[in-house]
Amino acid sequence: MTGKLLRPTLGLILLLTVMTSADAQWDIGVKGGISIPNLTAGGSQQNPLNTGYSSRFGPDFGVSGEYRFTKLFSLEAAVEYSSQGGKKNGFQAFTPPPELAAYFEEQNMTVPPYLYANYKSEAKLNYLMIPVLAKVGWDLGPQSPFRFYVAAGPFLGILLSAKQVTSGNSIVYLDAAGTEPLPAGSQSFDQTTNIKDQLNTVNFGIDGHIGLSYALCHSKQQHLFVEAGGNYGFLNIQKGTANGKNNTGAAVATIGYSHSIGKHKKS
Repeated sequence: MTGKLLRPTLGLILLLTVMTSADAQWDIGVKGGISIPNLTAGGSQQNPLNTGYSSRFGPDFGVSGEYRFTKLFSLEAAVEYSSQGGKKNGFQAFTPPPELAAYFEEQNMTVPPYLYANYKSEAKLNYLMIPVLAKVGWDLGPQSPFRFYVAAGPFLGILLSAKQVTSGNSIVYLDAAGTEPLPAGSQSFDQTTNIKDQLNTVNFGIDGHIGLSYALCHSKQQHLFVEAGGNYGFLNIQKGTANGKNNTGAAVATIGYSHSIGKHKKS
């Protein structure tokens, strides 16, 4: 499945490579930085499990190829490692694990859909993202080494790994107000769970950024650049509805280096 999804994008990158000729400009770049993702509750599928997330931090890095049609307009394709997910710290809901569900059954009580406790929880999702972006840029003066640009377009995301990491110790409560504790006492929440099989393998969304590059030499063949932007996935990440529905999204800041091959576009 993953191989079939990669083929169209890889084909596009190969096509752009073929388009490179003696009078064309092709920029190859590498970049890395920080991703600040969060999970937003999707549509009407909201419950105590998929709401209340805040941003986490993770790495974002990749390689890119850019074909310049004119001095102003280019098309950029990239392959990036992108950190996604979110975190919750404090009083929050969770589904009863088997040992607590057994307690309710022994007491001839109905197992509640949610229990509550004070602990830390982090959804660590990592994607291979393949954006294809339309890019427009301007030199900041005829002789200026600085160039400003904006880029936007769709991305294909492929889930690489997904873990739910929890930690802390807390009394477990029956209610969201924290007024009905269970008699079992404090419970440990130190656990890492692989949740990849609960999530969809593929995502699709929008990606964009603004950037500023600096030419290291007069020929403008080598550049350093800084970029700030973000991405948002249109598809709900969960396969089922038991844990609600969420969409991924992240703010991203990176620095990078690019090298130009071919003649510089004049107009």
